[in-house]
Amino acid sequence: MSFVRIERIISSPFIKKIRKLPVTYRTFTRTLDQLSRGIDCFTEWTGQIIAWLTLAMMVATCTVVVMRYFLETGSIALQESVTYMHALVFLLGAAYTLKRGGHVRVDILYQKLTPRSQALVDAIGALLFLIPVSLLILIFSWDYVLNSWAVSEVSKETQGLPWVYLLKTLLLIMPVTMLLQGVAEIIKNLLFFFRLGGEHTGEQQEGMV
Repeated sequence: MSFVRIERIISSPFIKKIRKLPVTYRTFTRTLDQLSRGIDCFTEWTGQIIAWLTLAMMVATCTVVVMRYFLETGSIALQESVTYMHALVFLLGAAYTLKRGGHVRVDILYQKLTPRSQALVDAIGALLFLIPVSLLILIFSWDYVLNSWAVSEVSKETQGLPWVYLLKTLLLIMPVTMLLQGVAEIIKNLLFFFRLGGEHTGEQQEGMV
């Protein structure tokens, strides 16, 4: 059964009934909408801050090159700081990219669907794939990170940074932020599909670079 047919089956009579439901139900949907907007706000705020690390990473990399090839010196700590910033950008920026619809899509039929059908696909995809994968990453990384904290793991290099355990903690923070944003995406797309508010993430893809 095509998504267009599903959309037609669910649309008109179902939506009319929902609009006649008690105020309590409408308050519930409004609360869900506010929850998704709150998560979006948090993700947007953290993403905007993390984005500045790309500039810091570029400056640090250029500094390492100048020191090595022109001043004939080096700094292991500075080199490792680039790795730390790289990890921060990609692991903590993943939820921000999800919010902006910037992750790579294997597009075969998706673009041919209506916006509401696309929203349904996104909601189902987040529920069946994003949420379980994020939970698996969180579960399987837990002991790995705890062991690092138990020994206060530091760099193997003598002059390296002593915060490897903090770096590995990103393996727990990343799936948590993805879970939060995944919940927001499910709420927004379902509300959009049922015409109860929300928004479709795919609408933002045009603005992505």
